[in-house]
Amino acid sequence: MLYYLFEYLEREYQVPGASLFQFQTFRAAMAVLLSLILATTYGKRIIQFLRRKQIGETIRDLGLEGQEQKAGTPTMGGLIIIMSTLIPVLLFADVLNIYIILLIVTIIWMGIIGFIDDYIKIFKKDKKGLKGRFKVLGQVVLGLIVGATLYFHPEVTMKEKNNTIITQEYEVMEVEGKEIKSIKTNIPFFKNNELDYTDFVSWIGDGAEKYAWLLFIPIVIFIITAVSNGANLTDGIDGLAAGTSAIIVMTLGIFAWVSGNIIFSDYLDIFYIPKAGELLIFITAFVGALVGFLWYNAYPAQVFMGDTGSLTIGGVIAVIAIIVRKELLIPVLCGIFFAESISVMLQVGYFKYTKKRLGEGRRIFLMAPLHHHYQKKGYHESKIVTRFWIIGILLAIISFVTLKVR
Repeated sequence: MLYYLFEYLEREYQVPGASLFQFQTFRAAMAVLLSLILATTYGKRIIQFLRRKQIGETIRDLGLEGQEQKAGTPTMGGLIIIMSTLIPVLLFADVLNIYIILLIVTIIWMGIIGFIDDYIKIFKKDKKGLKGRFKVLGQVVLGLIVGATLYFHPEVTMKEKNNTIITQEYEVMEVEGKEIKSIKTNIPFFKNNELDYTDFVSWIGDGAEKYAWLLFIPIVIFIITAVSNGANLTDGIDGLAAGTSAIIVMTLGIFAWVSGNIIFSDYLDIFYIPKAGELLIFITAFVGALVGFLWYNAYPAQVFMGDTGSLTIGGVIAVIAIIVRKELLIPVLCGIFFAESISVMLQVGYFKYTKKRLGEGRRIFLMAPLHHHYQKKGYHESKIVTRFWIIGILLAIISFVTLKVR
């Protein structure tokens, strides 16, 4: 809202300093500062409110060290992240930007799903929470909304590269690339790294591009579901999900900034996505909210994010990656989420296989998800979290390297 106010003041009255709000970097800096202040200041009040209402975590007995001490710790702390993100975004971002609208819808939608899940666990005393099929249904509906918007909305475009041509008169001319509708994406580590989803339906024949949405939208649904569930599985020990997510989101913020800048996108040979630069305001607000939440969530945690936070984080990360055409980089950048998800799938699959084959279920890990395996091995959870953060930073660096290693 302040963005439009100061734009008006600059246009009509040339108020000194009002032009600063035209710069995305200035608004991003203001957004991260405000989100940090909100998360650290009002976060404490929210924690006190949750404690008064006895909205505490019910701990299952998994035989982990220090587990009993966490019983009763306030949960639903994801509300801190959501509040501390939305307020700066509404103040400093161009809320009519289609990408900002999508992310606002994502954070609210996934927050509601997570809130319902936490509510059932706490107030209905059902440790399983929201039934899995309803949770997945909510993720699928969001995927449909995001996928359909990115495919059909006229403002979701990318810009073709400028071409240099020589005319018949031997004159050198620069032909400026046009803004086009496209569902191309980047393939990491490859030089000719453009992948067009339309190519996968080319077998249909002439006019195949009209049916590409039948492939694109299911891919979006799969990515959102996978990443949000991966973040949910990662949220198991103090500070793990918030810290690794902050690293991932900061990395995506840099990708969004260069993708929305015609000079840097051309230099790095990545897609120039008009209006994507505005994502920087949302991303910095989200990072500030995560870091501010980490103030209270670091070991020993004073609050847990619950599914209200973890599902929201995963959904937001997935949507940002899809918008900036970096969804194929998710297995690398979100490697922590990926490893946590794979550990659960391997554990469950191998247990069922050995039980059917040998009559006795066996396990690959001492416990899944992966962070619990290391807890069972005797590592203190703060050491596990720190090492996972380090791995997350290394994965972020590798993700940056993909811009030039082709």
